[in-house]
Amino acid sequence: MKVYYDKDANLDVLKDKKIAVLGYGSQGHAHANNLKDSGMNVVVGLRQGSNSIKKAQNAGLEVAEVAEAVGQADIVMVLLPDESQASAYDQEIKDNLKQGAALAFAHGLNIHFDYIKPREDIDVFMAAPKGPGHLVRSTYEGGGGVPCLVAVNQDSSGKALETAIAYASAVGGGRAGIIETTFKDETETDLFGEQAVLCGGTTALVQAGFETLVEAGYPPEMAYFECLHELKLIVDLMYEGGIANMRYSISNTAEFGDLTRGPRVVNEQTKAEMKKILSEIQSGQFAREFMEDNAQGGKVFPELRSRASGHQIEEVGAKLRGMMPWIDKGKIVDKSKN
Repeated sequence: MKVYYDKDANLDVLKDKKIAVLGYGSQGHAHANNLKDSGMNVVVGLRQGSNSIKKAQNAGLEVAEVAEAVGQADIVMVLLPDESQASAYDQEIKDNLKQGAALAFAHGLNIHFDYIKPREDIDVFMAAPKGPGHLVRSTYEGGGGVPCLVAVNQDSSGKALETAIAYASAVGGGRAGIIETTFKDETETDLFGEQAVLCGGTTALVQAGFETLVEAGYPPEMAYFECLHELKLIVDLMYEGGIANMRYSISNTAEFGDLTRGPRVVNEQTKAEMKKILSEIQSGQFAREFMEDNAQGGKVFPELRSRASGHQIEEVGAKLRGMMPWIDKGKIVDKSKN
């Protein structure tokens, strides 16, 4: 595994280039602002009427419609939602890309599963920070960086990897480490991590723990603190020094309970289901399921999202967080800006 840092990146390869960042969501706002602060020439591509236009302009960024932004750019970073990228490529990107330009992504799904088939004359690379966009931005502003993956799918110029490393460095990845990988490995591991552990696994575990305590008659406020609020304290310890660091910090009682009861919750049956999830990712089944729902007007996803947002833990959490104003002062997500 090759790892690069700022010292290995040649930002000069970007200095005379125009970089179009398509989209201004979580990742889009982070890439655009970090690139600008690194001295790059950036334009944000947004559709007419987008709610993000004013946010990007207020951040001092140039804004243009997607096709126009693509047409003037030497590097086009596609940070639109995964389900929108293929249609955007066909309708607004493909015919407006300069000869010999570079097409970039922060996630490999559309390339790996062939929803987008790029022109042969262009470079295609990935620069994927391993963290949510709001963290990518806040960490950069604090002088740090989020580790970044880079990969090359198509190297028409012979300099695609050098460009990818420079781009990753300019968004802050070189401060923490830029790891060379492939579109396949990034896509499949990223989807698995999201579904089985980081998002799906964690939220399902938190909600199940909350429900177990509430159904046993304990106050929902206590259930919230024990199963959600304190999770940050544990994760911070793991982030700082691994699982062993967390176990060093907690009480003997907590550690004994961890080692004896944890494997009863996440066990061989859980791991078997994880393997099934990984298989569905590798075969493209998950991608097809997601894309087909979107193509049919998004019937399943909105219902799932609505049901999840109506869970009792959200109502209880909102009330309790209102009693802790210090959380708002240092919040990462500010919907009025990003």
